[in-house]
Amino acid sequence: MAHLLELRDRVLKMMYGVGIAFAPLAYFSKQIYAIVAEPLMKLMPPGTSMIATEVASPFFAPLKLSMILAVAVSMPWTLFQLWAFVAPGLYKSERRLVTPLLFSSTVLFYAGMAMAYFLVLPTVFKFLISVAPEGVAVMTDINKYLNFVLAIFLAFGLAFETPVAIVLLIHTGFVTPKQLRENRGYVLVGCFVVAAVMTPPDIVSQFLLAVPTYVLYEIGIIAGQFLTPDIKQVEEQQLAERE
Repeated sequence: MAHLLELRDRVLKMMYGVGIAFAPLAYFSKQIYAIVAEPLMKLMPPGTSMIATEVASPFFAPLKLSMILAVAVSMPWTLFQLWAFVAPGLYKSERRLVTPLLFSSTVLFYAGMAMAYFLVLPTVFKFLISVAPEGVAVMTDINKYLNFVLAIFLAFGLAFETPVAIVLLIHTGFVTPKQLRENRGYVLVGCFVVAAVMTPPDIVSQFLLAVPTYVLYEIGIIAGQFLTPDIKQVEEQQLAERE
């Protein structure tokens, strides 16, 4: 019962953190939406603009963006509450590993979103507008645009978590760095397959997601070796068992 009460308090604190972040973001929701729409708006032909095909879209779309952004902004606070809940049940060695992983996962998620906004979205929109048939005015609904952008942000944010996932797999003994290196070819193909599913149907966004994901996969292998000093003994033991 004590654990359930503790969990309830932590969840409430997470919700308070999201609410505190949402209040100012909601006030500036229209300005925030304009910033998010900028990668497309600056590339659209003169005289064109976004449209709202639903009556309430001009009101709800910016608020939806503000709420999702509030969840992203309050992520460090949310992760801290999760850490405070599980920390008493961890060994000292596990605590030393979890702390840098929580920090790095937050930074990597933000880095993925930043790459999506500053590099991927302008590149993708430039490509899509350039292939539009002559005489077709490129205009999009504000709600559909928001869903498209959020999907890109989520895809790149999760893809940038690859090193954290690799380190956890190595530390728990599920795989070894040697096994991960031996399967590089399959992973590279898998990166392009996953990128094709998670991004729009164009080769540009697929390439921009697959290549960084594979690079982060290699970084995760190196980080896993560094953060798990006894992994070499495990690899030697596995090699001896095969022989």
